[in-house]
Amino acid sequence: MVRRVASSDELEVRFWGTRGSTCASGPQFVEFGSHTACVEIRCGERMFIVDAGTGISALGSHLGNDAPETIDILFSHLHLDHVSGLPFFKPALAKERLVRTYCGNLDGDSAMAALDRLFAPPLFPIRLGQLPARFEHVGFRSGETLTLDGGIQIETHPLSHPGGATGYRFRHGSLSVCYISDLEHSDPWPNQGLADFVRDADLMIYDGMFSEEEYPYCRGWGHSTWQKGVELAKAANVGRLAIFHLYPGHDDATMRAAEADIQTIMPKAFVARERQSIILRPAGEAVAGRPAMTRNADAKAECVVVVASR
Repeated sequence: MVRRVASSDELEVRFWGTRGSTCASGPQFVEFGSHTACVEIRCGERMFIVDAGTGISALGSHLGNDAPETIDILFSHLHLDHVSGLPFFKPALAKERLVRTYCGNLDGDSAMAALDRLFAPPLFPIRLGQLPARFEHVGFRSGETLTLDGGIQIETHPLSHPGGATGYRFRHGSLSVCYISDLEHSDPWPNQGLADFVRDADLMIYDGMFSEEEYPYCRGWGHSTWQKGVELAKAANVGRLAIFHLYPGHDDATMRAAEADIQTIMPKAFVARERQSIILRPAGEAVAGRPAMTRNADAKAECVVVVASR
C-alpha cells in the first residue's frame, strides 16, 4: 500500500479513476486502469476528492476507518462518469460522517436537485438521503474562489464543455496542482485566461481524451488532446503534466505509445495511471537518503512518482 503523506509540507495526488465517458474492461486495460474520474488530493493532512466517478468506490475501501469525519468532494460537473460512484463510497455508510459536495457549473445552484433526480427510482433503488452519512451540497459559480473549513481556499475556473465544467487549483505552501478535465480547447490556443489560471503550477491534470488525429471526428464533444495539454503546459510554465480522462477504447499499448510521444516533447509529462501517486515536496526540502535540492528563483517542486501494485 502506498503511504499517506508523511510531511505537512507535502502535496499528494492519487488517481483512483482515469477514464472518461465510461469504464474500460479487459486484460488490455490493466496498466492505465478502467474506472472513471476520481482524484484524491492531500494538502498535508487535509484531503479533498475531485469527482466521484466509479473510482471513488476503491478510494472509499482504501480509506476505511481512516476517512475524515468531513469529506469534501468537488465536482468538475455532473455528467454520469463524474458522479456515478457516489452511492458506492464506503465512508458514506458511517452515521457520524458529513459528505459535502461542491458544484460550480449550475449558475450558483448546488448539485442537490440533479443528484436527487439521478439517485432515485426508477433510475436507482435508493436516494443519497437514505445513506447513513449526512450530505450537504454547496453551489458556486465557476471563477469564484472557494473558502472551505479552516479558511482553506481553492481557486476555480470555468471550462468549455457542454453544460459547463469547473477547473480547480489547489495551493499548499509553495506547491500547487491544477485539475483541468472536461475541456474543449479553443482556437486560438492556448486560451490566455486558462493559461494564467494554471501558470507555474507544479502539476496540471489535463483532459487528453483524444489525439490530434481523432479530434476532428469528435469536435464539439467537450474534450481535448494530449498535444493541446502539452502546448498549454509549456506556455504556462507548468512543471509536470498528467494526461487524464482517457478514452475508454485506448488500451495499454496505445497509451504507452502516446506517453512515449508526449515525453519526446515534454519529458516530465506522463499519462495518469489508476492508483498512481504523485508526491510533491518543496524544492530544497531534504529527503531521506539524499541531499536537499538547491532552491533558486525558478525551482519547481521535487516530485516522487509511485505506481501502486494492483
